[in-house]
Amino acid sequence: MIDGTVLLVEDNQDDVDLTLHCFKNNKISNKIDVVRDGAQALDYLFGKTADTERGPHDLPILILLDLKLPKVGGLEVLQRIRADPRTKRLPVVVLTSSKEEEDRGSSYDKGVNSYLCKPVDLDQFNEAIHQLGLYWLLLNLPPPRLAQKIGT
Repeated sequence: MIDGTVLLVEDNQDDVDLTLHCFKNNKISNKIDVVRDGAQALDYLFGKTADTERGPHDLPILILLDLKLPKVGGLEVLQRIRADPRTKRLPVVVLTSSKEEEDRGSSYDKGVNSYLCKPVDLDQFNEAIHQLGLYWLLLNLPPPRLAQKIGT
């Protein structure tokens, strides 16, 4: 597994619990930070968080992003991620219940790396997390860490 933190941006506690359970069940040992809305996600990524253990250059290696979020929607979060040189290369996977063609199209237009619909069935969700972890945290080579090169 690639060392690093996964950022889960999800407002539904049941979905947070299920995702964390499936990560543990699949022996994915990466630290998972959870934020509950789009504003918290932006604060986390751009250094406005109160978390003193994480500096502004300590970015996650993967972002799992729900689309339907309070305060700031997932598509706007994605757009802000892609607009900033510190985060524009971060792998972002939309993990949502929306199967709407418009949501998929907008996500890809704004630069998402992958779009996954949350399966309703526990076994299918577990398998989706297994495949996600296998690809994004084991097989995929992450982009170079831009944030370490930018003196912000």
